[in-house]
Amino acid sequence: MAKIVIIGAGSHIFARHLITDIVTYSDLRDSTITMMDISKERLDLITDFSKKLVNQQKFSTKIQSTLDRREALDGADYVISAIRVGGFKVSQGDREIAAKYGVNEGVGDTIGPGGVFYGTRHIPVLLDICHDMEELCPNAWLMNYTNPMAILCWAVNDYTHVKNVGLCHSVQNTASQLADYLDIPQEDLSYWVAGINHMAWFLKLIYHGEDVYPLLKEKFNDPEIYSKPEAIVQGIYADIARAEIFKAFGYYVTESSNHVSEYLPYFRKKDRPDLFEKFKVRQLPNFPAKQKRSQEQDIGLKGQINSDHQFPVIRTDEYCAQIIHSIETGIPLRINANVKNNNLITNLPKGCCVEVPCLVDKEGIRPCYVGDLPPQLAALNRTNINVQELAVRGIVEKDKTKIFQAILLDPLTSTILTIDETRQMVDEMFKEDKKYLKDFK
Repeated sequence: MAKIVIIGAGSHIFARHLITDIVTYSDLRDSTITMMDISKERLDLITDFSKKLVNQQKFSTKIQSTLDRREALDGADYVISAIRVGGFKVSQGDREIAAKYGVNEGVGDTIGPGGVFYGTRHIPVLLDICHDMEELCPNAWLMNYTNPMAILCWAVNDYTHVKNVGLCHSVQNTASQLADYLDIPQEDLSYWVAGINHMAWFLKLIYHGEDVYPLLKEKFNDPEIYSKPEAIVQGIYADIARAEIFKAFGYYVTESSNHVSEYLPYFRKKDRPDLFEKFKVRQLPNFPAKQKRSQEQDIGLKGQINSDHQFPVIRTDEYCAQIIHSIETGIPLRINANVKNNNLITNLPKGCCVEVPCLVDKEGIRPCYVGDLPPQLAALNRTNINVQELAVRGIVEKDKTKIFQAILLDPLTSTILTIDETRQMVDEMFKEDKKYLKDFK
């Protein structure tokens, strides 16, 4: 059976879901799951969990772990990337510098100052993984979960020969929210979604053969629905920013209000605390609280492993295990994934990274043709694609000027800072991250 490798398995909350998802499929229980991380302590924790889960259920799944990436990749059929270079602390430093200059990012992992510098740390490592794959498992699929998704997948597409796809859960999560707003069962809601990662669009919303966009518009005339809280990992925030985008541009976007508010110039103005309150979007994340929560989760998992706790075998809606199952069994599947734009969305730049419907079976992952997006949606996407392209070139070429230019083009940064202020901010971020950014010129 398949050899499934998880690089960055020490992110154990996510890895737990992935591993559990895999063994929910009886057809995948004879697989080998090999986990790799640079932290022995965190790797041991997820390994202990995995072995206990498999032993409790008396599955035949083989669990392996190693600190050696090449050992992990040797002979792999599927490679899952869930890496976080530098951890939360370095990302927080980037966000704090940007916030000092007035660019307040609630997450900062997609575009903007935080997202671009997140990419500078991750692209070199991900390309190294891919080059190892080219040698050790050239026919394997890379399934990337690491952000900035579009920037990383673009680099993999242009600078390696690895079969790859970028996976995110924003489409599934938003579909669930929309079904809730519409008061209909999620499994009965059909949709066609396309755009770019974190800014894809529900182009069609169908319930029992009927377009339910008119009903959704009616729902958002209700103040209670308009400000209904949306659940995200960090807390509870209202979905107001997305509602405003929907009202202005006519289609619902896939990423949460807190996230999408960073990619546009409308919601996070400098010296406008009233806007953060009005749109219920988060300012700078609370790093100490995040760190404390992570430590508490570690302690909780250790306690469960060392007790008689029975780990449930419940499947999430993540695409990864579904894809592996479909390729291994031939049972067809449709997902939304991030792929190279080979004339799939015809009014977005050729070669950029787009998020489109894809068909999966024994032949692999095949993206679907979308055609033109509505022009207002393509225009919004292109503002982000401009940043992504320069970021990719700047990171791969080790060119500080292109990184600076990428951030100059960021829709949020460019509404807040002058050219000189942006240059000062970027220079400061390069100094802060110098440990990870070698050979830039």
